Amino acid sequence: MKLSHLAETLIGSEIVKLGGDIREKIRQGEKIYNFTVGDFNPEIFPIPKELEEEIIWAYRQHYTNYPAAEGNLDLREAISGFIEEREQLKYSTDEILVASGGRPLIHALFYTICDEGDKIIYAAPSWNNNHYTHFVGGQHVVIEASEANNFMPTVDEIRPYIKDASLISLCSPQNPTGTTFTKNDLESICDMVLEENANRSEQQKKLYVLYDQMYWHLTYGDIKHYNPVSLRPQMKAYTIFIDAISKVFASTGVRVGWSMGPATVISKMKAILTHTGAWGPMAEQKALARFLYQKENIDRYLKHFKNELEVRLRAIYDGLMQLKKEGFAVDAIAPQAAIYLTIKIDLTGLESKDKKLLETQSDVTAYLLDEAKLAVVPFYAFGAPKNSPWYRLSVGTCKKEEIPEMFAQLRKALEKLSSKQIAKIKKDLQ
Repeated sequence: MKLSHLAETLIGSEIVKLGGDIREKIRQGEKIYNFTVGDFNPEIFPIPKELEEEIIWAYRQHYTNYPAAEGNLDLREAISGFIEEREQLKYSTDEILVASGGRPLIHALFYTICDEGDKIIYAAPSWNNNHYTHFVGGQHVVIEASEANNFMPTVDEIRPYIKDASLISLCSPQNPTGTTFTKNDLESICDMVLEENANRSEQQKKLYVLYDQMYWHLTYGDIKHYNPVSLRPQMKAYTIFIDAISKVFASTGVRVGWSMGPATVISKMKAILTHTGAWGPMAEQKALARFLYQKENIDRYLKHFKNELEVRLRAIYDGLMQLKKEGFAVDAIAPQAAIYLTIKIDLTGLESKDKKLLETQSDVTAYLLDEAKLAVVPFYAFGAPKNSPWYRLSVGTCKKEEIPEMFAQLRKALEKLSSKQIAKIKKDLQ
């Protein structure tokens, strides 16, 4: 059966495939340490109690009809005040668009800005940019970010490709890496965009920046979140933010997100969403409009939530550093933000004691799942090269008491590799 070109050429999700393997092992009774999902276990990380109560209240008030296409006015007013208080960004209600999470907003933004054949710049690894670019028939301009810059794209990597580009898709804190832009690096990118747009004629399309800051509340230690508009106010004309309650309040299933940007762009995104109907549910919108004013409750929730996430991230990071110190081929980037840890497990070319050769990174991923019962998402699922030894580890469903158990299993799996090869690795690391 012949289907559309889009359907025939759309790449399946590596994460979905890995998830299927995990579910099958769990179904067969295996204990799997699942660090793959960018989601939360509600038993460990419930949504704020006050938000839950507001949602129940809203349904009891029978807020079950269609919301406004652009998002209810009371919610957009609450978002405007919340963002101004928390991030010192001033956006009026006609510069804010509400939808059922971040995905439909990103989808609408790509279709609003980009035509078929337009150059779209994004980093790899990054979440879903390759698929959204494919949807609009855009020209993929992929920046292969590196460990040297914590897998964040730099201005020098982007600059050669900006001529005639329509969109730069940025995310900070970054999914999948959990790393962030430094102030200087983001300022440099902003200055480049402003210079490029100043040089474009009135007849040319401007260069816009999609700025996904879904995890911006979740930073640790001395790490600070920066955004283009606060650093360079002129960027307000060219920046479209993607934000939501999905991550900051562990509310991935509540489905309320928003965009902020130039009113002309926001109105066109709204028009697209009126045809897809991807609105945030009425009751959840009414509930969030009331909850966002509860400053003390929000602060109390975030303090506990962030602490619990950071404890898990640092415990796993410390465990990996201990294994590295012992000579095993693992590494990690210190936790910066979000719910993710960037880890490295570099076992290709090694052979297990049963003489099974780990030829590819896919073999390594399968070996970790089979022998260590450890499920993590390879960076090649986010557009990185197939031989990348880096992985995303998510702690949204992690129980603290299972971390030592997980490391015991991982150590066993690493020790199953031939002692001669392990000795060689240790020598190479010295």
